[in-house]
Amino acid sequence: MSEDEAIYQIYLRNFTEQGSFAAAIPHLPEIAGLGFQWILLTPIHPIGRVARKGSLGSPYAIADYKAINPELGSIEDFEDFLAEAHALGLKVLMDVVFNHCAPDSGLAREHPEYFMLEGQAPAVRRGELETPPPGARLGRKCQDWSDVVDFDFSSSPALWMELESVLQFWRDKGIDGFRCDVASLVPVDFWKHARQKLNQYDPGLRRERYPLVWLAESVHPAFLQSLRQRGFGAWSEPELHSVFDVSYDYDGWERLEKVWAGSLPASAYLDYLYTQETLYPAGAMKLRFLENHDLERSASRFVTPSRLRAWTLAIFFIPGVPMAYMGQEFALERKPSLFDKDSLNWSAGDREHRLWFGALMKAMRGKENSEGIKRRAPYFSYRELARGVFILERRIKPGDAHPRYIALINLEGWNKPVSLPEPLVGRELLSGEPLNLDTQPLLFEEPVIIEL
Repeated sequence: MSEDEAIYQIYLRNFTEQGSFAAAIPHLPEIAGLGFQWILLTPIHPIGRVARKGSLGSPYAIADYKAINPELGSIEDFEDFLAEAHALGLKVLMDVVFNHCAPDSGLAREHPEYFMLEGQAPAVRRGELETPPPGARLGRKCQDWSDVVDFDFSSSPALWMELESVLQFWRDKGIDGFRCDVASLVPVDFWKHARQKLNQYDPGLRRERYPLVWLAESVHPAFLQSLRQRGFGAWSEPELHSVFDVSYDYDGWERLEKVWAGSLPASAYLDYLYTQETLYPAGAMKLRFLENHDLERSASRFVTPSRLRAWTLAIFFIPGVPMAYMGQEFALERKPSLFDKDSLNWSAGDREHRLWFGALMKAMRGKENSEGIKRRAPYFSYRELARGVFILERRIKPGDAHPRYIALINLEGWNKPVSLPEPLVGRELLSGEPLNLDTQPLLFEEPVIIEL
């Protein structure tokens, strides 16, 4: 995966009225046509019935890791979906949930020794309880996750082998990579072992035989800290990047949430990109997003369409792999329920925003479909002209004049004219029209991308 690529997340239950693989297949050409290279599927497995949330339960409370939820279709329907995606040049990421599973899953019934006990951190359990005593309850780290029980990775090597067999099963079905749910809560040593076993690095060929992509859903640093203070293992993004290709930007989100609440300036988030670049291993990539299945819709978060477009452009332009949640391209405002049948209302979508979003995707791909802006000009920098008004810039390297791309964005609704530090003459990529901006004060409302 490269920063030139983009991910489109689908929650099958609510993506269409039918909520199935078969119903989703006709939508794949449009996703590919927008310029996405990856599909991310939320979990597609049978859901536990004990302690279900809502009427249908959370897809993250998995009952059987090697089966398809019959509500979504059959294994053959999944294979047809995968084949059609591949035919369109799309790759598919599977959501892997190995921190926990449903309390009535086959593993919980057959191997209670694989799980933590109620209220006991791994440090307490290790070496004291080889198997749960009669009547002991399986446990969880977080009360919000009341429909799942948590694995104890210190319990038995057999647990590691069992979960790795799940990954092998889906790899052999043709999956292109794994999005690992709350990867920060699973020992990084497990992920290392799993990647080595699944991807099979060949030292003679100097490459992996199965180049699967690994995407880590990390956690907010405050949550990570609270888990560590309570005695649980929790691994930070820099630790995860000893294994993973890409990690979620939840460390950045701690700042973004304060920016959007008005307690921090937007520059606080852009400044943090430097910390990520220098703290993480070289080549580590972050997943950039405004929304996903857990988060508020960006169209409901931002009060004006221009601010929504500015933040969308920023997230796609800055270093990292961008991701959009189903319906984001239409600026849908209502987030569908994770626990019930709650299909997207596509008719409520903003067609004008969909056209703009398509133009943004095309602009980010650059002149050649295989070589987008980030690959042509990987060096990123920015300047703040006024509160929340930024010049974002991409070059081959510092000092090189061409290719050079400029994004002008107003992230905080600044409503006074601002002067540019230099004239900008080139082509505006969203419209395709020539653009000539001098240093006279301008009111920056709509975002633009300029190829100089």
